[in-house]
Amino acid sequence: MKKLIPILLAAIVLASCSSVMLTGRRQLNLVSDAELNQMSFTAYKQLKDSVPLSTDKTNSAMVKRVGTNIAAAVEKYMRENGMEDQIKNFQWEYNLFKVNQVNAFAMPGGKIAVYDGILPKTMNETGMAVVVGHEIAHVVARHSAERYSQQVAAQYGGAILGAVVGNSSAAVQNGVGLLYGIGGQMMLLKYSHNQEYEADELGLIFMAMAGYNPNEAVTFWERMTADNTKGVSDFMSTHPSDEKRIARLKQVVPKAMQYYKPKGK
Repeated sequence: MKKLIPILLAAIVLASCSSVMLTGRRQLNLVSDAELNQMSFTAYKQLKDSVPLSTDKTNSAMVKRVGTNIAAAVEKYMRENGMEDQIKNFQWEYNLFKVNQVNAFAMPGGKIAVYDGILPKTMNETGMAVVVGHEIAHVVARHSAERYSQQVAAQYGGAILGAVVGNSSAAVQNGVGLLYGIGGQMMLLKYSHNQEYEADELGLIFMAMAGYNPNEAVTFWERMTADNTKGVSDFMSTHPSDEKRIARLKQVVPKAMQYYKPKGK
């Protein structure tokens, strides 16, 4: 029987794997979207209750417009390619918060937060599309669920794998602290570098689908890298930016350009 346990666990893990759209990378997913999204929506509401929204109507509208444009383009692509089941639980929301930090992040299910301290770095709507496209990529690729699943598998092993795969609400609730502290400082799990690079790639493709020129991503990250010489921002602490990353972006741009159609054309 003991010899069967590793085999059974391997079978559970394999059955719980999915693929990321466009990149095809296999990922572990032990938690249902419905449960994780519901916790995310609660946390995002608490964020809005505790952190002031920006009073800048122009830039707030821009963030919402960019997010809406990119999400609509991505959902259109997914519906046209038989992936509509992956977006049925999304509830997109984009807000600009009045926080003087260079930061932006995403929560499962489509909740995006942008701090107005990043505006001097985005500089324009296309620059904002780089940031929002990157965060939407994290959502669509379900990176939070993947990181959560990895933490659960590492911390609890086989004892909890069956419960999680069996969609146990108790198991998910007990582990929610691994994702973010509801009622706390909304600290999200840091994505792995592989996930960040994947979000870079998908983000460029997504912004291109929405009619934003993906070439802007290179100049945006060059600005962010230059800023990093003055001290690491919150955004930089969880989003690696270096010469290697910029080089990878340059490699991905031609692929993203295949999806690019300027607005109005």
